[in-house]
This record gives sequence, structure tokens and C-alpha cells, in this order.
Amino acid sequence: MPASSLVLASGNAGKLREFSHLLAPLSIDLIPQGQLGVSDADETGLTFVENALIKARHAAHTTGLPALADDSGIEVDALSGEPGIYSARFAARRQQGQGDDDNNAALLAALEGVPEAERTARYWCVLVYLRHAEDPVPIIVQASWEGRVLNAPAGEGGFGYDPLFWLPDQGMTAAALDAATKNRLSHRGRAMHQLLDALSELRERT
Repeated sequence: MPASSLVLASGNAGKLREFSHLLAPLSIDLIPQGQLGVSDADETGLTFVENALIKARHAAHTTGLPALADDSGIEVDALSGEPGIYSARFAARRQQGQGDDDNNAALLAALEGVPEAERTARYWCVLVYLRHAEDPVPIIVQASWEGRVLNAPAGEGGFGYDPLFWLPDQGMTAAALDAATKNRLSHRGRAMHQLLDALSELRERT
């Protein structure tokens, strides 16, 4: 059975907020890894799946608790899929600072001169759930969210690249969505609903 306490292999406050809301129906207490003294894992994988597994195993091994990890990012077609797995470190890899604002600035600089029609992009989210550090059959789910990159940020909410991620069907950026709508539409929200279904099935079997 999925435990009532689950360590989140992330220190990202935005992710903790979204995941806590989405896990509420299963009465799971989500604890950020930093609260349990878990250091950040060395993300040496070359895919979202590999990095999510690395982070989940590290958190589970350190705490002895079941672990949830996600690896997510934005894939921009005009940049041959970049930033991809390096989304959180995009600016740092270009020696242009670090953090959300710097990453957004670095993405805009990389897309300078690219016309609107060619600025298509998508968010990806891979979630991994481990019952324990040596779990041989982790639950792995993934989802994407289509949009395009604006020429300037818009919207006050969200985090990461949300202020630049334009949603044509909504007529606004991800940063302008209310929380409930974002949790329903987003890559992370839809991946999380897949995970909830899998956890519910696991709970019924045990």
C-alpha cells in the first residue's frame, strides 16, 4: 500500500505546492526532501526518466521512505529540443546566471529573431514513485503540454518558464492560469493524475 508519508525528491516550492494539492485525495503527507536532510542528487542521466529515477532512489535511500520524484522541462523545437533536461540549469550552462528569471532571459536570448510561428514548444514531466530505494518495479508516468514561447513574459503566477509559455487554446500564458485550471491542463497535473490512478490500483492490491 502507498505509505501515508512520502518524500518529495525536490526542494522546489512550486512543485511541492502543486503535488501536495494533487495528492490530497489519497491523504498522503508529502514531505520535501530538505526537511529530512536529503541533499540534491547528482543528475547524471541523459533523459527525464533517468534523472527522475536517480532523484527518487537517492531520496528513498537516505530517508527509508517511499519517494516521489519528477524531472521536467521545456523542449523548444527551434532549439532542437533544448533546454530539455537542462531546463533548470539553462542559464547557468551558458554562464548567464541561475534561477527562473535568468533561465527565462537565456531562453529569450536563444530565440532572438525566431518568428512566432517557429517558437513551438512543449513542457514534459516524468514522475517516478518508488516504494523503497531498491524497488525493482517503480511506477513511471509521463505527460506533455503543448504551447509556444512568447517574446516577453506575461502573467504573475506559476514558476519556471510559465511566464513565457503561451497556451493558444487558453489565450494566456501558464503563469496567468488559476491553480485549478493549471493542475487540470498542465504536463505535471496530467502526469500526476496518471500516478494517482496507479497508486489507487496499488492500494487496492495490497
